[in-house]
Amino acid sequence: MEIVKSGSTIQSLQIGMSIIDLLASQRKPLRFSDIQELTEITKSNLYKYLNTLTQLDLLYRDKTTGMYHLGSKLIQYGMAAIGNEDITSRITPYLQEISHHTSCTVLFSVWTYDGPTTAKIWNSNQNLNIGAQLGTRLPPSSSSGKVFTVFQDPSLTADWIEKDRNVTGDLLRETEEYHVIRRNKIAFAKEPLVPSVSSISIPVFNYNSELLGAITAVGFTESIPDHCEDPLSQYLRKSCLEISKVFGYTEE
Repeated sequence: MEIVKSGSTIQSLQIGMSIIDLLASQRKPLRFSDIQELTEITKSNLYKYLNTLTQLDLLYRDKTTGMYHLGSKLIQYGMAAIGNEDITSRITPYLQEISHHTSCTVLFSVWTYDGPTTAKIWNSNQNLNIGAQLGTRLPPSSSSGKVFTVFQDPSLTADWIEKDRNVTGDLLRETEEYHVIRRNKIAFAKEPLVPSVSSISIPVFNYNSELLGAITAVGFTESIPDHCEDPLSQYLRKSCLEISKVFGYTEE
């Protein structure tokens, strides 16, 4: 690994980024020994770099295999930088439509290593933006989080849910709400993050009935329903099927 020294650059930052570049170029997870062999960084220094990059979520270390992956923070940066990955670009017209119909801020969130992350935000009212910022990681207590808790592979969500449970003491899978969300394909959350702001979310599935992401309408609590019979809920449930059909989903 060649690092060009310059009085106007920070060498340690160059080395850290070169490790990230290495994993990106290899297009597969790497072991510590693989990274050490390819970079020729001393083991003691490489440990410090990997530990720092992992703490910053720029890398992710699988506790079972010990292998290093690109981290969720890079996914957030990529989403923020381009904002038009294929799924997101195909979803955007529907976000616009839902925002116009509901007068709400509408979010599209996708799964990352440590939880769902906001990948796209649309608000037809540019003067009033209610909701998370691009790249925000959402907790299980949010309506988006509930969708991922119910429909995402449990092996992927276990650590994320357990971290939140340590704080809230609640576990959605132990409640009747879990089964209601699975049956009706819609989730509600009253003021999960900000007082007076509530949300309602629907899943988006692909042709294998796998969860691609969640679409969430966010607004002031009095304008967000908390039950399936509300006209807005019915509209979003219908939207769930229409949007998922774009990705080949057929309802069982």
